[in-house]
Amino acid sequence: MEGRINIEDTERDILSHSERADWIHILSLDPILITDVYERIHNDTRLRKYRLHRPRQTNVRDIIEEIESMVRDTVLSRLLIIDVRKEALPKLRNAYNKVVGYNRKDLNSSCFIILIGDGPWNLFWAGKTLDVFVPYLSSHRVDFHPAAFFYDPFLHYEKDEIERGAMDDEFVLPDKIPKRLVPYFKKDEGMGVEKIRRYFRAIDKPDEIRKKRLRRLRSLYKKRIAEQFPHHKDQLKAWLSKKGIRLASEKMHLYPLFFEDWVYKLTQKAKRRQL
Repeated sequence: MEGRINIEDTERDILSHSERADWIHILSLDPILITDVYERIHNDTRLRKYRLHRPRQTNVRDIIEEIESMVRDTVLSRLLIIDVRKEALPKLRNAYNKVVGYNRKDLNSSCFIILIGDGPWNLFWAGKTLDVFVPYLSSHRVDFHPAAFFYDPFLHYEKDEIERGAMDDEFVLPDKIPKRLVPYFKKDEGMGVEKIRRYFRAIDKPDEIRKKRLRRLRSLYKKRIAEQFPHHKDQLKAWLSKKGIRLASEKMHLYPLFFEDWVYKLTQKAKRRQL
């Protein structure tokens, strides 16, 4: 299908890579999300031995080139964390195609993938239910074979929130809070996503404050989901848990709830499989 990752375009001779190290690759065009993922993992005592590889550039074109240069090294990682939001995905398809191809034989064995993304365009249209996620998640499973998918409400913008520039304009990802979440931050409606992420990860705060802020984020998600999908109250509890929600044959989690736990779980699993 046009626009989809085509694994057959990768090298035909795909080998298993048995010399994987305590490495994690973070692949995204978004410096704000990259920093959030990096700092969450870096400050988790269970994961301090892991070497984290991430783009360090801030310009989109430079980040794309940097990710392209990182592709080969992903065969040494136990975990790949990949940002698959709709707006940026087309610009990284070539690199992601190679990443999946080079690691294909080891996926869900000695190497795992966590996806972080937004939802389908029609998620918030009238009459829609959580089942609208099923084809969206299924397409990502075909393309990436992820061990876990994290839906991030702060990545999900509706079409009228995306600025469409001319073809020669520099590509820019939105950095403001999605409109539907603004009412939950009335004290600072102009607050950017970077400030929001920094507030909720609270890595420079005591455990008590960090846990309190995480509970606040969980409460925000709970209220928002209950308002938007009132007929899914039974599934809400699961979606807010470490286990995640199951929709048909697909599972989904909420970023960043229990994110570090899943990173630890999958890196340990990959290590055991390699032994």
